[in-house]
Amino acid sequence: MASNLARFDPLGSISRFDPLRDFDSFFNAFDMMRPLRGIDTERIRMDVSETDQAFLIRADMPGVKKEDVKVSIDGDQITISADVNQEQERTEGNTVCRERYHGQQYRSFTLPSSVDEEKAVASCHDGILELTLPKKPGSGAKQLTIQ
Repeated sequence: MASNLARFDPLGSISRFDPLRDFDSFFNAFDMMRPLRGIDTERIRMDVSETDQAFLIRADMPGVKKEDVKVSIDGDQITISADVNQEQERTEGNTVCRERYHGQQYRSFTLPSSVDEEKAVASCHDGILELTLPKKPGSGAKQLTIQ
């Protein structure tokens, strides 16, 4: 007579849990993520560099028109936002599939010193937003002497 007994391991299913694989397979089963594949809906990617006079920012804004980009400066707080409208079309055999995405990308961050709003310059070309944000004179940190 063959025995069908197996040792019970209470943590067995947890130790085999792979969150990335299991999460992806869950959504693939329902095919819920298909409309968003290939459309970058993540935060705005950017590079920030600093010179003695200014902060230089390069932000990736692929497929976004410059009219849809807004930049606001409030002292040392910078906010970049963009309205994103994307449409894709692909053909699979006899099926034509069109996917649309409409939303807003948003990024806000704080610089180490205040920005001179009057002299700030922004340009957008080839999907890259470039900001030159001059530092406000006299906005350096001051160390106080304790008396």
